[in-house]
Parts: sequence; C-alpha cells; structure tokens
Amino acid sequence: MNSLVSKITDSEVEVMRVLWEAGPELPLADIRKKLEQTSQWETSTIKTLLRRLCEKGAVLANKKEVFYYSPAVSEAEYNEFTTQSLIDRLYSGSAKNLVASLIGSKKLDDLDIAELRALFKVGDRGE
Repeated sequence: MNSLVSKITDSEVEVMRVLWEAGPELPLADIRKKLEQTSQWETSTIKTLLRRLCEKGAVLANKKEVFYYSPAVSEAEYNEFTTQSLIDRLYSGSAKNLVASLIGSKKLDDLDIAELRALFKVGDRGE
C-alpha cells in the first residue's frame, strides 16, 4: 500500500476526498457535481483521474446501470502514510523534530500546544 499511496497525485487526492466524504460508493455524475464546486475540470479529466486511480488500485469501479466508484484506500491510511513520509523526508523520521519546528516557527498557538500536551499525557498512561 505504501508504494500505491506515494503514487497518488494532488489532483487524484481531490477526487479521493470526494469519495472519502461520500461513503460507500458514488456514481460519476455525483463525483462531477462535487468537483465542479472546487475545480474547473471537464468530465473527461475526471474520468481520466478515476481511471488512473483504478489502475493504481486506490479506487474500485463497480458497473451497475452506470459505474459507481469507491475508495480502496481509507483517508486515515492515506494521511498516515503521507504524514510519515513527510516526517521521514524532512525530519529524518523524527516526529519530535517536526513538533519542535512547528513550535519554533510559531505555527502552533497556545490552544494547539495545550491539546498536544493532553494527547501526550494520554499516551503516558498507556491508553
């Protein structure tokens, strides 16, 4: 799955987000309607992106009266892989260095830091 996720392009992620939000499966017409709100893509472009995602194994196509599409990779799986990939690439695998960088660059406000502290405390209790 790691090599699969690494091959998903930014445009394909936009299609995946529509599928993740939709639930089990969605016909092309509904995918197109959702994407029209955020992009200027023609139907042919959307079909191409869906075909590529199917070829990569990230999306499943189910032929009924029309094709219905569903994600084969969950949003959580995708986010976990891309986050770890970012940490590996930019911070030599150190999540601590990522957090330190965010704090040092003032990207986290006091509420964010308090929430992180609470998460770390939960981890300390073995929960």
